[in-house]
Amino acid sequence: MGSNKKQAVVIYTDGGCEPNPGVGGWGAVLIYGKTIKELSGSEKHTTNNQMEMTAAVAALSALK
Repeated sequence: MGSNKKQAVVIYTDGGCEPNPGVGGWGAVLIYGKTIKELSGSEKHTTNNQMEMTAAVAALSALK
């Protein structure tokens, strides 16, 4: 019998802004085996919480 083990996708995210609210940015890294995908973005007027959530949503949206 073959192994039906599925490999997990590991996701790291972060977001922040300066000042709060202010100019912000977010980033995400998705790792699947040896494949690495980096995502990032920014907003002119946002909050740290919006950037944290944007990173998580963008990462999950990138999954196939």
